[in-house]
Amino acid sequence: MQTALLIEQILNGLQFGVMLFLMAAGLTLIFGVMGLINLAHGSLYMVGAFACATVAAATGSFWLGLVASLAAAAAAGALMEITVIRRLYERDHLDQVLATFALILVFSEGTRWIFGSIPLYLNIPPLLAGAIPLPGGSAYPLYRVAIIGVGIAVAIGLHLLITRTRLGMRIRAGESDREMIGALGVDIRTLYTVVFALGAALAGLAGAMVGALQSVQVGMGEPVLILAFVVIVIGGIGSIHGALVGALLVGLIDTLGRFLLPVALATFMGPSAAASIGASVASMLIYVFMALVLAIRPRGLFAAAG
Repeated sequence: MQTALLIEQILNGLQFGVMLFLMAAGLTLIFGVMGLINLAHGSLYMVGAFACATVAAATGSFWLGLVASLAAAAAAGALMEITVIRRLYERDHLDQVLATFALILVFSEGTRWIFGSIPLYLNIPPLLAGAIPLPGGSAYPLYRVAIIGVGIAVAIGLHLLITRTRLGMRIRAGESDREMIGALGVDIRTLYTVVFALGAALAGLAGAMVGALQSVQVGMGEPVLILAFVVIVIGGIGSIHGALVGALLVGLIDTLGRFLLPVALATFMGPSAAASIGASVASMLIYVFMALVLAIRPRGLFAAAG
């Protein structure tokens, strides 16, 4: 049973890491190309979750809700970039932090005004409602496996987009020398809007998929945003590869730490104390790991060149 439980926790860590990757990939693209610190990225995660829950409730189809989450988050991101963010590119990071923090308040209060303070709930689609058997006789929810699969597919898709397409070439050039690609005739404003909308859509997708595992409520994006920033610091700003590796590491360290530390501490202290101390220490592990990475590689594990 312990082996089956360990495998289950590893899968939980992978699923958590994939969700963080969907958030961090958009953040690292936006910062890498635009040099912008976007604290409102978690609000786009929330927009995707609310859009999915609303459309799924109205139509009875989780899949239509998923499409709506992508569209709503991308549209909200593009509108945000055109109306507010575009005015911040030449400002210092403190102005960007203050402006995007204000956007968090706008999104949160606007969402509360429209939907109220009562959480919404998403049902897992029947196609993914089953479970797969694990060694040891236990089972693991198929929906969580699907989230892992979606994350892997998105990672492959982003890799192909960045390395094999004209848009990816412009994104890479924008990370290295945005003034030069502007001088070569690339519409830098349109590029920025497209990149911002892409990052927003990924955040909305993460919110929609996680919404079926927990309640959809105002402010749900902020705790995830903090971890997404940890991921891009560990992986390296501007690196999709780094975001994937960093997210999986954070997911596994957090999940396995919360599982294994209380078990290890219980060998020489009482179960109650072991559970309490283990949970407290486990919550610090990812930040300790981030500090170690920065001490060895100050730019992150896979920092983008330029």
